Amino acid sequence: MKHLIDPTDLSVEETMSIINLALDIIDNRGKYAEKCKGKKLATLFYEPSTRTRLSFTAAMMELGGNVLGFADAASSSVSKGETVRDTVRVVENFADIIAMRHHIEGAQLAATEVSRVPIINAGDGSHAHPTQTLTDLLTITRELGKLDNLTIGFCGDLRFGRTVHSLIKALSRHKNIRIVLIAPPQLRLPDYIKQDVCDRLGLEYKEVDSLEEAMPELDVLYMTRVQKERFLDEDEYEAVKDSFVLDNAKMALAKEKMAVLHPLPRVNEILEEVDSDPRAAYFRQVENGKFVRMALISSLLDWSADAAHTMPEMEEVEVPGHLRCENKKCITRNENSPRRAYRASDGSLRCRYCDHKFK
Repeated sequence: MKHLIDPTDLSVEETMSIINLALDIIDNRGKYAEKCKGKKLATLFYEPSTRTRLSFTAAMMELGGNVLGFADAASSSVSKGETVRDTVRVVENFADIIAMRHHIEGAQLAATEVSRVPIINAGDGSHAHPTQTLTDLLTITRELGKLDNLTIGFCGDLRFGRTVHSLIKALSRHKNIRIVLIAPPQLRLPDYIKQDVCDRLGLEYKEVDSLEEAMPELDVLYMTRVQKERFLDEDEYEAVKDSFVLDNAKMALAKEKMAVLHPLPRVNEILEEVDSDPRAAYFRQVENGKFVRMALISSLLDWSADAAHTMPEMEEVEVPGHLRCENKKCITRNENSPRRAYRASDGSLRCRYCDHKFK
């Protein structure tokens, strides 16, 4: 069974197959109008979403399929204490494929341990958001015509930004990628991403203190909002929320051919005056999300019975009895889940569900 929990669950070949299918869907909409006729997608959204949930819904409808599910966990049996695994065991009887968003990190991986249908991670806390990554890759392809030989700047919340973490992982598998990290000290990229992705795979990166310093060299600027919902301390949020703002003056420093992406929603990190700049790609990015999710749903359903498309294997190690995941938002700290671990490149023992250390 093929699921999509992390961008690296897809091989480079599978990723490009989905990107190319999305491009064909864009050019030949009618050809795919009944591709998923008779199939049902369940959207299980345990936290608020507009773009992602509607994008999945529109994608399945344009493939000729049907959609069921919930947009608020409070209206489901979750409010009665039902676990993620039990919810999936129930819903798989009504659907052919499941898209799940959850505030608990690792919830979707836990779901794959029991599911008989493909599971798509539509975002798990601050951990990963692989369908946004596919959206980003398609957008970069359409805007710049390539995924190699690029300098990409990530600006804003790099600490909690799951879209940033996922895209860096995906880009690490392409040639001659340089990344520029633009964030205040409190929101810098987590060390485990730097060590296990950038350092281990030889991905060139640098950290800078201002947008002005980075703009002239960027082919892509990936802006993110500072996510209030990820902070436990509101004073910490207030101190960093307005750290970086993109305006026309900063855009004047950029290359003539480049692209500005944003996973949305924005708050005030991109001024509306930038929207009319032809390099502002973030609203085109939204539509690309629908097309790439059409390609993903179609592919996962086609691959569900194909032994050539399975989940990549990761070597796991035994967890000593006195250790537990340090992440309070991990599925292992919120539901009765087995402790699964792997040995990271720095020698630390890390949680298979959320990538945090065991302590």
